Amino acid sequence: MPVDYDAELSRHTAVLRKAWAVQPRDRILDVGCGAGQTTREAARMATAGSALGVDVSVAAVERAGERARAEGLRNVAFECADAQVHTFAQGAFDLAISRFGTMFFADPVAAFGNIGRALRPGGRLVMMVWQAAERNEWTVAIRKALGTAPPGNGPNAFSLADPPTVERILGSAGFADVTLTDVDEPVYYGPDPQAALEWVRGFASAQDGGLERLRDMLATRLSDDGVWFGSRAWIVSARRSAARE
Repeated sequence: MPVDYDAELSRHTAVLRKAWAVQPRDRILDVGCGAGQTTREAARMATAGSALGVDVSVAAVERAGERARAEGLRNVAFECADAQVHTFAQGAFDLAISRFGTMFFADPVAAFGNIGRALRPGGRLVMMVWQAAERNEWTVAIRKALGTAPPGNGPNAFSLADPPTVERILGSAGFADVTLTDVDEPVYYGPDPQAALEWVRGFASAQDGGLERLRDMLATRLSDDGVWFGSRAWIVSARRSAARE
């Protein structure tokens, strides 16, 4: 299996797909869709519905559209948009999904409020976010090899790791019935240490001694089917309050 973001998260996507519980006529919004794998999978499940993927990356949205066309999907669309502030039609969607696409909001309450307005009353939100950094072997091992500090406060990959914080944010944004489900699945970094090194260098800066330490560390994670790291995530599920205006 070659390494890319979809391959890295293959185990997580399989778990998340079940949690969506997509119904045939669902209208789905995928927040932070990237190259659109999750959007396309949701669209296949919504056989009489539709799926819209949004992302702030123009290049990612272009790739998503190309892949959807190559697969002959007719009930899926993509748009370059920031879900925090984009003007969605109110009540246009039955289900909002996201695979690690909601942790970097500058104002999470406002952002989720905007997503909530795009859902019909009672519409569902199902997203996956990382648990605390110290529970994720991949970030702990990479930081140790590179000698970098843990992430600070503010928007970062672990900003939605704390359940009470998530419950407070979503409650303030107009959601109810918030639940968090533990996901204990590994992430894939490539078929061999060299491929894993190139993958990590795509999102982490490594120079001189740090590069060598990183290469050595990745070699220790090699198994018969590639380089894997332990990880922990949450599936967060909620419903837009029916009483919300």
